[in-house]
Amino acid sequence: MIALLVALGLIIWAAGFYTDLLWFKNLGYGAVFWNIFLSRWTIRLAAALIFFLFLFINLLFTRRILLGSLNPGLQERIMGTYFGRLLTKRGLTLFFLFGSLIWAFGFSAYTGELWLQVRQFFLGVEFGLAEPIFQKDVSFYIFQLPFWRSLYTFLQMTVVSTLLVHFVIYLLTNPPVQVGRKFFSFPYRGWGHLSFLLSLAFLLKAADYYLQMYGLLFSPRGVTFGPGYADLHANLPALWILLFLTLAAGSLLIYNIYRRQARLVGISIGILLGASLLVGGIYPSLLQQFRVDPNELALERPYIENNIKFTRRAYALDEVGVEHYPVTGKLDYAGLQEAGGTIENVRLWDYRPLRQTINQLQGIRPYYTFSDVDTDRYYIDDQYRQVMLSAREFDPEKLAEPARTWVNLRLQYTHGYGLAMTPVARATEQGMPEFIVEDIPPVLGEGLELQRPEIYYGETGSDYVLVNTKTPEFDYPLGDTNIYTHYEGSGGVQLNNMGRKLLFALKFSDYNLLLSGELTKQSRIMFNRNILERVEKIAPFLRYDEDPYLVLAEGRLFWLLDAYTVTDMFPYAEPSGGLNYIRSSVKVVIDAYEGSVDFYIADSDDPLVLTYARIFPGLFQPLEAMPEELASHLRYPEAYLALQARVYATYHMLDPVVFYNR
Repeated sequence: MIALLVALGLIIWAAGFYTDLLWFKNLGYGAVFWNIFLSRWTIRLAAALIFFLFLFINLLFTRRILLGSLNPGLQERIMGTYFGRLLTKRGLTLFFLFGSLIWAFGFSAYTGELWLQVRQFFLGVEFGLAEPIFQKDVSFYIFQLPFWRSLYTFLQMTVVSTLLVHFVIYLLTNPPVQVGRKFFSFPYRGWGHLSFLLSLAFLLKAADYYLQMYGLLFSPRGVTFGPGYADLHANLPALWILLFLTLAAGSLLIYNIYRRQARLVGISIGILLGASLLVGGIYPSLLQQFRVDPNELALERPYIENNIKFTRRAYALDEVGVEHYPVTGKLDYAGLQEAGGTIENVRLWDYRPLRQTINQLQGIRPYYTFSDVDTDRYYIDDQYRQVMLSAREFDPEKLAEPARTWVNLRLQYTHGYGLAMTPVARATEQGMPEFIVEDIPPVLGEGLELQRPEIYYGETGSDYVLVNTKTPEFDYPLGDTNIYTHYEGSGGVQLNNMGRKLLFALKFSDYNLLLSGELTKQSRIMFNRNILERVEKIAPFLRYDEDPYLVLAEGRLFWLLDAYTVTDMFPYAEPSGGLNYIRSSVKVVIDAYEGSVDFYIADSDDPLVLTYARIFPGLFQPLEAMPEELASHLRYPEAYLALQARVYATYHMLDPVVFYNR
């Protein structure tokens, strides 16, 4: 039964793996899929191998004691059971081998998720900016320090878990030498082995203290984020003291491998605990209370200056200038006439009631929905106009319950259709929006062209659909009749054999994919159709704006999406919303008909996006490669601007005195 469940699990995993690979290949990102997959599994298998070898080799040293010194009462109970067969040299070796393999594979599961951290460690691009404390480039803290921290955690967990296993083993064995007052008794050899493992834990802890010194650059204890006076004059020396004391305690434990005395283990642990309490806790608190607090501004001033400088750099505020525009003259009728182009583009419509109105006037059918309203600019009647526009998407939830059959939801109602567009400052005599793109089929204003109004990929599409089947696709309603179509693009994965049908049936747990007679060799399955889900699956390391916007260009509909590179490891920079560095470095274009996804680098000076470009060659294109008509609709993202404005409200002040008293 267990073997059957494991086999079933592997089949389902393989189905998901292969269908995802087909999806990436269809988009031209097969190399990205393999890059992530191989990185993840290489790291996990390497971690599993290290853990396995360390645990297994250490366990081999316990065989003689287990075979000859097991507690008599426990040994008598075991020998009459199945486990008695393990109490041979070969039996214990095989048990340790398979037990270590299983534990290592399970223990290493989390390490695969560190794949990006490891790749950044080897391929990170320097920032060209050194922090003022240790004179390290910022890239060290963003790309290298997290890797060293994760490596320490993994190695320490490996050593400690092995130590605990051996502690239990030696606790169960006969003590040939009595220690202390019989509270705990271990064989003579056990103390040497445990001292060795504990010494490794101490040496690793010394490395941790060294890494914690760099971690002071992210200290939240002072007046500002980053190291303050107490951090550098108390915590930093304390870490050096703890480091050397830990090395000394580790050396004492190495000596105890040969001496094998319990009191040396106790002394080593006592030294570390006592020093951590006195040097690492009490002294910094006293310094803060009696030295820093009475003279805070004078002592903290240089660190406040560091915080202001690096925060402005982290949020690109050092590139923001202040200009004054004094009011001159009075606005009169003649001035309004001269500024006609500006006045005509002053937005009057609020997007929230406008969305309601568009749904009422342009929904046409109950199953269409306008989920969002965006603002953009287009040339209409040879004039540059600001407009508000929204995509007409299909919402399966709005189909009547009797109509929500598998054929309707998967084969027939596959896409939305067209858009609605209105100038920002015009209304009809009835107070309704004056549409320049409306109705089905679309009626467009002069200067606009739309040859592909179908929307297969959008903000609402999430479930999979099947196209190019024997069932005609519903295209759009026309009076009392319906117009049908067949898909003519390359979006989706082709279902050209029974094997693929079987795999997708397993992936979506839908047996209709196997039983339906409507599928042909030209049929295609479209999934991950929600544009945010789509881009996050390809490039999960970017943070995406939650508000994609629709663009009409080249006679087609596209979605434009802003993507940010972020980190919370920029030294001295004040955190905001869980990050302390952000750049609007990537523009993403998704074709609403084909589903193709293109990533363009908008900020070629951002080391983070340049690092990602190194890790994933071919994923990003230069912004100059974006079609000109699409590029004309790029905008400064509102979410990025709002974050900058929020931080700027505090950090535009360069005077530490004003900042301190804010």
